[in-house]
Amino acid sequence: MPAQNQAPLSVLEQKDAFIARHIGPSQEEQQAMLAELGAADLDQLIQQTVPESIQVKEPVDLPGSRTEAEVLSYLKTVAQKNQINTSMIGMGYTDTIVPNVILRNVLENPGWYTAYTPYQPEVSQGRLEAILNFQTMVLDLTGLDLANASLLDEATAASEAMTLCKRMSKAKKANVFLVDENVHPQNISVIETRAEPLGYEVIIGNVAELIDQHDPFGVLVQYPSTFGDVNDYAELIEKVHAKKALFCAAADIMALISLKSPGELGADVVFGSAQRFGVPMGYGGPHAAFFATRDAYKRSVPGRIIGVSIDTRGNKALRMAMQTREQHIRREKATSNICTAQVLLANMAAFYAIYHGPEGLKTIANRIHRLTDILATGLQSKGVELANSSWFDTITLNLANAEQAYQNALDAGINLRKISDKQLGLTCDECTSRETIEALWNAILGEGHGLDLEAIDAEITAKGSASIPASLLRDKEILQHPVFNSYHSETEMLRYLKQLENKDISLAHSMIALGSCTMKLNATAEMIPVTWPEFGQLHPFAPVDQAAGYQQMITELEDQLKAITGFDAICMQPNSGAQGEYAGLLAIRKYHQANGDGHRNICLIPTSAHGTNPASAALADMKVVLVGCDDKGNVDIEDLRSKAEQHKDDLSCLMITYPSTHGVFEEGIREICQIVHDNGGQVYMDGANLNAQVAVSQPAEIGADVSHMNLHKTFCIPHGGGGPGMGPIGVKSHLAPFVANHPVQQIEGPNPENGAVSAAPYGSASILTISWVYIALMGGTGLRAATENAILNANYLSKKLGENYPVLYTGRNDRVAHECIIDMRPLKETSGITEEDVAKRLMDFGFHAPTMSFPVAGTLMIEPTESESKAELDRFIEAMSVIREEIRQVEAGEIDDENNPLRNAPHTMADLVDPNWDRPYSLEKAVFPADHLKTSKVWPTVNRIDNVYGDRNLFCSCIPVEDYAE
Repeated sequence: MPAQNQAPLSVLEQKDAFIARHIGPSQEEQQAMLAELGAADLDQLIQQTVPESIQVKEPVDLPGSRTEAEVLSYLKTVAQKNQINTSMIGMGYTDTIVPNVILRNVLENPGWYTAYTPYQPEVSQGRLEAILNFQTMVLDLTGLDLANASLLDEATAASEAMTLCKRMSKAKKANVFLVDENVHPQNISVIETRAEPLGYEVIIGNVAELIDQHDPFGVLVQYPSTFGDVNDYAELIEKVHAKKALFCAAADIMALISLKSPGELGADVVFGSAQRFGVPMGYGGPHAAFFATRDAYKRSVPGRIIGVSIDTRGNKALRMAMQTREQHIRREKATSNICTAQVLLANMAAFYAIYHGPEGLKTIANRIHRLTDILATGLQSKGVELANSSWFDTITLNLANAEQAYQNALDAGINLRKISDKQLGLTCDECTSRETIEALWNAILGEGHGLDLEAIDAEITAKGSASIPASLLRDKEILQHPVFNSYHSETEMLRYLKQLENKDISLAHSMIALGSCTMKLNATAEMIPVTWPEFGQLHPFAPVDQAAGYQQMITELEDQLKAITGFDAICMQPNSGAQGEYAGLLAIRKYHQANGDGHRNICLIPTSAHGTNPASAALADMKVVLVGCDDKGNVDIEDLRSKAEQHKDDLSCLMITYPSTHGVFEEGIREICQIVHDNGGQVYMDGANLNAQVAVSQPAEIGADVSHMNLHKTFCIPHGGGGPGMGPIGVKSHLAPFVANHPVQQIEGPNPENGAVSAAPYGSASILTISWVYIALMGGTGLRAATENAILNANYLSKKLGENYPVLYTGRNDRVAHECIIDMRPLKETSGITEEDVAKRLMDFGFHAPTMSFPVAGTLMIEPTESESKAELDRFIEAMSVIREEIRQVEAGEIDDENNPLRNAPHTMADLVDPNWDRPYSLEKAVFPADHLKTSKVWPTVNRIDNVYGDRNLFCSCIPVEDYAE
């Protein structure tokens, strides 16, 4: 008889089962790779790779791993502590209905959410088209010439609008930015935070009066205002332009369906949140902000812009335009530190517009406006005074019994905006119903008010509405491009979404080994809570006692991150890595000011730093002093010491990435931190490469005072094709009082007077659940195993690729950290083949290219992460080996140095059916360079794209339909 199972229950429970689901290499594969490296086990590999002086002495203080079912069950009980009321708070956030076809097939679809920023456009045409749709939608609604691919949130967009005005205004001596008092308070706070280090004077008040008293470089209004007014700004805009200043409008995207566009009124910059186009509130995010301006200012637009170009066959193709504005090129001269967007959410908003179409959107906007009219008319008929005489969806009530009315509404499950003890704000939205209006009348007027909703509706229908001034009603058609008028049935919409998805490479297809990007598994269990209504339907400014579940989850995540990093406090507000850098530098700045050292403004940055580092330093009013690196890629410690001592009286901080962007653990990191501290500075550790540190070393213990954590890298929030992300910062106790706070919802801990860096108190709060679940599933043991395997995979790749390509930098024992850089420059000299040629040829193998020419020009930076199996790594190694043989053939003159598979890559189905194929290599070699591709292949949908053509012929909206026929 078979022996009975003798395993103990503790083993059979499989509490640690998820660890092996997350980590790609099996135990057998790990042993095979270790043998290849000559290491006995993972512990020995870590000892050989990570300086002993920084290794943790004790395991990270976290609970053990749990099963997926246990973690999700626990988090569900936490989520149910959130109280989901009907939200009528407004202030830039409203409830919305996410079309199910978009919910399931975009937001919950790894084909969309695991893709990366479309730096390789030939395998990104689907989401590039989706973003172009978003830009087209924004241009139609704003009435302007050029829109970007989205920004982090409306408040960040407001601060970017201000800095654009400063750069582009012809009032060159002006230093004043006028902000209307009726702008959303979170927008004002982020503007003030941005303006202070830059030395701009922000004056808040009635801008119609202020414009006659000041000579500004820019003016900002809210359209409609935060209290609901719909104002005609045409006369004010003329005055602003007469003073050579620029006019900005923060606009409500749903209101723009009904209102005359700000561009038509004369505005120069229009921005806002696209949240109410089918993106859940999520306690603050993530949401896509839109940003549009005039063509004359295109070189100064923050963020990314998608444009139309052509490929080598002359076919239309999409790409990111004007990439010379990127931070890694312009560094401290960059116009913004924004290095990402909110692509996943921008795509959702565009798909919402496509699905509903212009007529559907008008119906939704008209319904919202009609319900607001009915609500207002009923209240006015009973003697309630409105503070605003015009409105789209928001009214402000002057009430002697405001507190009682607020409480009555709360008792009825409705959240209102408490403006003062005499004023309440009410905002209707897509989810507002007849029942909501009836409940509000009861709350404000008391039962027995006698109002008849049907009768009021009939009266408004008969007489017409006057709540939007006739001069401000939109009289131009919107969204006339065929893409907004073709996919209104779910069948057609589903197929369109799938058609776009099929054009792109994501983690659902193959490894994306982008260096410094950490494209690891975004496990399904981690993603599930994001779309739970308990997390999705909460307004960020809801009463705190209604957000008990969020508060508990955020507190627990803060504790997890403190245990991992060693920091004393966490600020969750920054909603991108670059925002984390900026927030951390502002904390350092405030700390120095509080100590009477406000003059300290020198920021030391190694030449290997991330491009956003110098851009962030510039925004924090710091002067960048570069520190050299030695020939092994390490910071030149003597150069650092010299410059730290030279600037000791003015030294603010050092920004350093660890492990370095060159892919090595620097032996001298403790000494580097000590040098900076000895000369009065603080150490900012860029957390871009934290995936090589978790549970092995701790930034705070090494010597960092502040560090941001890319939750969208190390802690599994997906990249979404270019956003969302989260970049919370960890700080030591002395910096904790100086991190961001919020004007609407005060955060316990930081100084109450500290301004905000993001629109919502906890940034993109709903996706914090992803990182919480990841850490809970892995536990301390699993997190260390993840780091060990990230380092193992990188070293295995480095060794195997090193057989054919020079590895530029290695650390102790010739080990790399979690990524390696291969140097294409010697091969370019002997063959003419460039890193771009290799990147494009990898597409023929079904791989997204590694990071090109960063941090060193002419190189490829490769980061496999712990989630990729040895089998996948071997497929990549095979591809690179075949490519190396093709380069050798070019070097030997065996194939033409221009007309070859590398120069002509990528190859598409258009090549496959080309009757005039006359290249000196076979079609099979072109499209099936490895045998396994014959059974499963991702096809690039366009040939190599002409970047120069795209920038010289800048076109950044949907391609006219007639162009498709050419």
